[in-house]
Amino acid sequence: MSDANLFVQQRSNRRRSVLLVVGFLLFFAWIGFGGDFALGLMTADAAPGAYHHTFPWIGIAAVLVGSGLTWHGWRNGPKDVLWATGAWEVLQPSKPQEQVLVNVVEEMAIASGLPRPSIWIVPEQDPNAFATGTDERHAHIAVTEGLLTTLSREELQGVVAHEMAHIRNYDVRLMTLLAALVGVMALISDGMVRTGRHSRLRVRSSGSGKKGGLGGILLAVWLISVVLAPIVSRVLALAVSRKREFLADATAAQFTRNPAALATALRRIEDAAHATQTIHRGSAHLCIADPLGRRSSARDGRIADLLGTHPPMATRIARLKAMAYQFDQTGTLPGAV
Repeated sequence: MSDANLFVQQRSNRRRSVLLVVGFLLFFAWIGFGGDFALGLMTADAAPGAYHHTFPWIGIAAVLVGSGLTWHGWRNGPKDVLWATGAWEVLQPSKPQEQVLVNVVEEMAIASGLPRPSIWIVPEQDPNAFATGTDERHAHIAVTEGLLTTLSREELQGVVAHEMAHIRNYDVRLMTLLAALVGVMALISDGMVRTGRHSRLRVRSSGSGKKGGLGGILLAVWLISVVLAPIVSRVLALAVSRKREFLADATAAQFTRNPAALATALRRIEDAAHATQTIHRGSAHLCIADPLGRRSSARDGRIADLLGTHPPMATRIARLKAMAYQFDQTGTLPGAV
């Protein structure tokens, strides 16, 4: 079964993630320079002395401002996420559960071949965990207090391995960057809508040739895409997040050699009664389970793939059980057709 072959699963998810990121970046470039091209066509036939849009200042300004904001968000994103959740760093364990957590993180750091990330505890009773950072040497793993009291040591090991997989696969870097890009896209969308409206009023009667008419159509399409930019960017970010959860589950099984423990941990997390209160929408995609408890994360299919931050728990658990060759009552692997 391909679902049981974690290496096939890893290659497939890497390929899909790259395609999604490339699409995100191409859409970002269109937002920046599409307006310049449209305005250039609209003013190409303008009378002498009228405004001719020849220099791509909209695209350059958008790229510069967006790059600056993205860089700022990427550099400070991990600190902002941890601060927003109220997490505190475990420097010296003071409780047995904290010592177990430190030991497990150190074990999984050795298994993954990565430096030990800093360890944080979120004051939240709902079981959940996430990783954040910019690279393997500046990474953080945070777990809730509820996770420590809910899971056994082996189950905790599976969850920590999942988060270490996000670090090793550079998911933390990608998701921090995507989160920053989503915010930047919203800002640029607002600014470009105002700029596009202003430019349209100025050039409405500037040209009447074929280029002017084509430019008007292109400008209308550009304005629509700018308005939809925040929605499209968020959807792409969610889609990348959902695919990478499968990859992290498979990599965690590779680290622990015990996919069944992670499957049991995910079941316990899924059965928790309440949604996570301290982890909000902006960082929900970082968690091992959707902290908001949205219906889209409990369904499968193309629409759910676009709207949900996480794959359905039932699907993830079935794949992990298949890796462990755990058979159901019918004598077949879970999820087998």
